[in-house]
Amino acid sequence: MGGNLSLGTGTVRLSSTEFRSPAVARWLNTAQPEALFVLSAIAQYVGAAIAVVLFDEVAPQTVAWFRVIGAAAALLLVSRGWRHGWTRDQLVAAGVFGIATALMNTFFYLGIDRIDLGKAVAIEFIGPIAVAAAMTRSTRNAMALVFAAAGVVVLGGGEIDGNALGLVFILAASAMWAAYIVVGSQVAQLDRGVAGLGVGLAIGAVVTTPIGAPWSGPVWVSPTLLVLCLLVGVFSNAIGYGIDQFTMRRIPVRRFSLLLALLPVTAVAIGWLALGQTPSGLELLGVALVLVGVATQERERRDRAEATVLTELS
Repeated sequence: MGGNLSLGTGTVRLSSTEFRSPAVARWLNTAQPEALFVLSAIAQYVGAAIAVVLFDEVAPQTVAWFRVIGAAAALLLVSRGWRHGWTRDQLVAAGVFGIATALMNTFFYLGIDRIDLGKAVAIEFIGPIAVAAAMTRSTRNAMALVFAAAGVVVLGGGEIDGNALGLVFILAASAMWAAYIVVGSQVAQLDRGVAGLGVGLAIGAVVTTPIGAPWSGPVWVSPTLLVLCLLVGVFSNAIGYGIDQFTMRRIPVRRFSLLLALLPVTAVAIGWLALGQTPSGLELLGVALVLVGVATQERERRDRAEATVLTELS
């Protein structure tokens, strides 16, 4: 039997019928948010590492487009909620979320084609930091935000000479990331499992077709490139963002935004292990500051005024 999620004035039901695997749904309901974030981050940046390799043969914006297509297909395949009737407001919310996500992916890939993965993610984190700052209500949470922000500044510091365009792309991705958090928290409450994400990404794929399709020729004639591009979508969006949707149901937007500080840390690790982008001592200091910030923050049970989602498994 599925779990019931109490949310403010309503109830959000997270049941196994929304997802084809009851065991997976139950685990996502009960796992620690920090563990979910690390798993999501690993999936996202394994996908990003594959994407960086693909940039030698496929335009970054095209890889991003196939990423969205692959993720939408995978999510609609494993979810059930998308088959039922949608209200206009639900479709608008899912569509805005999907478009913001698709643009975030596009700008991000254009950025990491020019800037190291760890540094790019750290700069991109300006968006989530802004959301967390806007929703911080206690001294302890403010301290946690300061530590996390300081760590991100350290991670994002250093030289970006000759990469002004890359910086512009990453800042644009940062703005879309902020939208992803704010709108995504609404989509997560649609009572449709990951179907809201799947439908949103399908809409995002259609809208960004003029950006990604014109350079897609090499992918269509190479089964290997096609599979790798779609695999990026499965790792980065279907798994990574799918986990985010479940996490958004369980914790406040403020805490979600701060926990995203774990992503630059993971990006540094993946960049080092998969791409040979060795972190400096200063970057390791940034990682430590982020971890202190995550450890300092209050847990969701203390954030009742922020409409925390509490899980009660039946």
